[in-house]
Amino acid sequence: MDFDVDLVRALQQDGRASIQTLAQALGQPRAAVSARLRALLGDGTVRVVAAVDPGFLGQHVLAHVSIRTGGPVEPAAEHLRGSPETVLVSGVGGAHDLVTEVRLGSMAALHELLARIRGIPHVVDINTLIYETVIKGFFVSHYRGDVTIDEIDSALIEHLQRDGRKSYRALGEAVRLSPSAVATRVQRLTDAGVISISAVEARGLAHRQLSLGVGLNLSGDDDEVVEALRGWPGVDFAARTIGRFDIVATLVEPSAGALHASLERLRALPGVARTEAWFHLTVLKEDYARTLHPVRLALRHGAARVRGAVRGAGGASPGARPPAHLSLLGAPSLACLQRRQMNAPAAPPRASPPRGAARFRTLSRSAVRSGVGSSNPNSGQFQQGCRCPSTP
Repeated sequence: MDFDVDLVRALQQDGRASIQTLAQALGQPRAAVSARLRALLGDGTVRVVAAVDPGFLGQHVLAHVSIRTGGPVEPAAEHLRGSPETVLVSGVGGAHDLVTEVRLGSMAALHELLARIRGIPHVVDINTLIYETVIKGFFVSHYRGDVTIDEIDSALIEHLQRDGRKSYRALGEAVRLSPSAVATRVQRLTDAGVISISAVEARGLAHRQLSLGVGLNLSGDDDEVVEALRGWPGVDFAARTIGRFDIVATLVEPSAGALHASLERLRALPGVARTEAWFHLTVLKEDYARTLHPVRLALRHGAARVRGAVRGAGGASPGARPPAHLSLLGAPSLACLQRRQMNAPAAPPRASPPRGAARFRTLSRSAVRSGVGSSNPNSGQFQQGCRCPSTP
């Protein structure tokens, strides 16, 4: 097998795998793996980045849009590249001229986006596939819920979106935590499916890897086809869809001959009645990074509204819960806010701090450096049973 192909596929499975781990998996010397990885990253052939799971961001509608134009493609491509809803934009050869993958929060938002795309100059028509289930995709990590994130987690995610292999020491310096505390946080985020860290390889005629999109219509039960696609090394992405195809997939191979062989193998699978393919001539955008600043702003404002509601109502019932999106993004629960309000000590006079305050501040700073707790004595993280992050 090709050394580069094996290395990239190993990084797609675990973008933060150590050089030693990669060398053992590939059966190659550490020095050779280190040098080749450095070259691939250095010339932009490969990027290793983190992506936040769409479900965690509330992006529950994922769709594939094929676009046919009646003139130059570039105006439509430029519009799609600048759209925050698109994660992939590619110029293709086939029945259509462009394809894009979009992620949104609702069907209403999808309809609004599709109307905007139809209004782009030279766009003749569009065809949309909605992903029912992602069968295989390195940047859909299947968020499992019941995880909250705080400001430090958000900062770590944003650093990893730029460089998924950034060392724990460098990450720790950026967020003022120890490397071990950073490693624990990153592991928690990946284990819970909040983020995935994987390799993105440049594709297209000008690059080493070629890519082919394939739509499949099935004649019966799709379980056998799904399992074949999930375990197929040459399949970069696959999803069950609603629309003109039952499944859409992306094949990636180093040559046109290898792509043709993969397509023939796909056509031969039991249950595949028909296929339609389109060649990715040039990938114009492949960007899974999403800023979390609006998320943090919403968290702060939402927490402030919850606190106001607690004060105005004189407390909430023990079973009351905050809005679902606040719980999802790590906002404090109503019960937590009540405990903070009831347990918060009166502010001491500036001239005479309470005995032991200096020692408390020292201990708090130490806790922050280790990644546990907060320097705010009223922080929920220092109150027993309150696991939410502190809020300003």
